Amino acid sequence: MQHSTMSNPSSNAQSVGTKAATPRDRIFKQSDQGFLKLNQPMHSSKKLNRTLNIMNETTVMPTMCHFTRLSQNSSNSTHASPWFSTAFAAVGLMSNLIAFVVLISAYRKAQSRSRSSFLIFLCGLVVTDFLGLATTASIVVTYHHLDFKWDEVDPQCHLCRFLGFSMVFFGLSPLLLGATMAVERFLGINKPFLRSTNSSKRRAWCTVFIIWLFSCCIALLPICGLGHYTHQWPNSWCFFNMTNSPGDVGFSILFSSVGLLSLAISVFLNTISVVTLFKVCFNRLSVERSRDYEVEMMVQLLGIMVIATVCWAPLLVLILKKAFTDTPNGLTLKKILVTCIRIATWNQILDPWVYILFRRSVLRRFSPSLRARPSISSLYPSVNASYTRRFTQASMTTT
Repeated sequence: MQHSTMSNPSSNAQSVGTKAATPRDRIFKQSDQGFLKLNQPMHSSKKLNRTLNIMNETTVMPTMCHFTRLSQNSSNSTHASPWFSTAFAAVGLMSNLIAFVVLISAYRKAQSRSRSSFLIFLCGLVVTDFLGLATTASIVVTYHHLDFKWDEVDPQCHLCRFLGFSMVFFGLSPLLLGATMAVERFLGINKPFLRSTNSSKRRAWCTVFIIWLFSCCIALLPICGLGHYTHQWPNSWCFFNMTNSPGDVGFSILFSSVGLLSLAISVFLNTISVVTLFKVCFNRLSVERSRDYEVEMMVQLLGIMVIATVCWAPLLVLILKKAFTDTPNGLTLKKILVTCIRIATWNQILDPWVYILFRRSVLRRFSPSLRARPSISSLYPSVNASYTRRFTQASMTTT
């Protein structure tokens, strides 16, 4: 009886405890259990930190650099020799320096406005090629000599974006300058009087700076969000990415379209200018002044056009084809892209030799008859007579 009576209080206490568990107590108990679960530090906090890191990476750095891990054998077989890259860059820089000295000397001796404007465009082209080769070669040659790891030297991809920006800027600027020189020579040969009234050294320099500004705006687009710059195989250089995403496709089309349009304008206008210049050279009606300068400028412009077309057309066509087709980014395409980039780089080295070799003093050795030629104004006898009469009357009235 005593045992039964002693056990009853505990059972009664349990029954009382169960009866005291109201719905409010259940809510507090469930909230306490949830709070304890949130405070478990080992695996729940790791998952939370991992999620936050992924969110930060996608919001703070929307364009990440992609690194391609290569084995030692494949790296040695794909990279150019460090000494070859150094000699390549040194020859290009020295060639541009020599061409710049030649152009400065010719600019000081220039008397006509058309020749001064043309030499200003040539000086802008030489400066662009020199700075472009010095900027890109300083990074690429350093990589070849030190073989550094991009993810350690440039974890935030700033250097890669700068290299990609430089390649786009210094790639488009020579093409646009070549098209501008073609327009200038077209007006100078086919519309000489209109060209003479609108030409000035200040306007020529302003045109060069506008071209640089336009190229800079295009090169900044991947940094601003239209496409993005990334490392290219075999990790020795950076360029804009050519994937199937809308931003990458849009910038690829823009870059290739501007380049191909510049080449097309150069070819079309230079062809017309050459035909007109041949008419002048073989016209015997008038021998007013020497046509050596026109022939020299036209030969130099044709050399620039041929070099730019041969060096840049394969790369621009490849980029445009990749943008409009679903070509996979395989190893074959990457090797073709590297080959096209190396061919395009030759443009910065061959351009200065056009100014060095295709000068009047050199051309006269091959063609001694390059002396007195008919003037451009001989193609327009009525306009020439009216201008001569006007200037004669003005001189008579002033005297």
